[in-house]
Amino acid sequence: MLNDKNIVLGVTGGIAAYKAADLASKLTQAGARVDVVMTESALEFVAPLTFRALTHRPVVTSMFELSSEFSVEHVALAEAADIVVIAPATANIIAKIAAGIADDMLTCTVLATEAPVVVAPAMNVNMWQNSVTQENISKLKARGFTIVGPEYGRLAEGMMGMGRFAETGNIIGTIQHVLGRNGDLAQKRFVVTAGGTREPIDPVRYIGNRSSGKMGFALAEAARDRGADVVLVMAATSVPTPAGMEVINVESVAEMKEAVIESTRQADVLIMAAAVSDFQVSQQAGHKIKKQGGKLSLELVGTEDFLLELPDTFVKIGFAAETENLLENARKKLNEKRLGFICANDVTAADSGFGTDTNKVTLLYSDGKTEELPLMSKREVADVILDRVVAMLGKKG
Repeated sequence: MLNDKNIVLGVTGGIAAYKAADLASKLTQAGARVDVVMTESALEFVAPLTFRALTHRPVVTSMFELSSEFSVEHVALAEAADIVVIAPATANIIAKIAAGIADDMLTCTVLATEAPVVVAPAMNVNMWQNSVTQENISKLKARGFTIVGPEYGRLAEGMMGMGRFAETGNIIGTIQHVLGRNGDLAQKRFVVTAGGTREPIDPVRYIGNRSSGKMGFALAEAARDRGADVVLVMAATSVPTPAGMEVINVESVAEMKEAVIESTRQADVLIMAAAVSDFQVSQQAGHKIKKQGGKLSLELVGTEDFLLELPDTFVKIGFAAETENLLENARKKLNEKRLGFICANDVTAADSGFGTDTNKVTLLYSDGKTEELPLMSKREVADVILDRVVAMLGKKG
């Protein structure tokens, strides 16, 4: 999703500098052209050859390197960049940028660029919490810089606290979010549900389903990358949570209902990709049910269909995960729930069931039309769905 993007990756002198190698590798694998700029202190932790081998690009370590293609005009990097990412960012580099100091290649690049800047701090917990560092971070935010992390965890000194370098996936998700700000869904608010709800039987057991959350996550990430302001209402999942969006964790249908109603008050689009439980026990046990005689009978009642309570002021898209009579069942659901269109898929198929990375979906529209999509990755399916949503928003607008 980063094909042909020019990313300047600034690496500074902290112990987390070695983690920047993984970031550079992942960005390159995603199709980006990555130019690494290392500060003098960073050279004490990682060799430039590491980044050159991973990015297949020259590594810049000085403004005055005659061998660098950027040596004649040191602002060339700044002008070519689609985004500048400083990862890890030490307290020192944050302070220099906040003060407008430009005494090396990285700070000159930041000062000269008109591209967005993402900063991923990593430092000792006391340095991070210091009022000077916090004041400098506030200055960068006020200037439009995006800060990702730090996270809580074990630090190099052995202590636990805030200051740990953000996970690579979170940084990349933030980069995609920032780069997508001017996409075709800019200034649109999307609410996407994902995962499978769980209805408690007792404090230990629950009724659940096999949803992995992958399709919902793909939709949320695709909307984020196209500029939308995304709220992800997330039930139980088996994959890492996407970055660059608001996340609301829920478990039951009742919790999902509350989160969806609240988050859609100003929404343009709701995509219900979650597998929402159809049944719940009529009465939840207050204590763990003990094994008695080897049998247990439960009375199940239907859960509340809260979609019908939502207003028609925004576009609503649904999913129909079926095992038989795919189109017939999906069409019924489409009409009953007053959806813009519904995405139907046969979850018994090996290549489009729960937990797979691919999906084969048929789109059914409220005007009676049907569109069968070929087998694609879930991210590709997500982008097709969003293409259709863009068209609907255009007509509605």
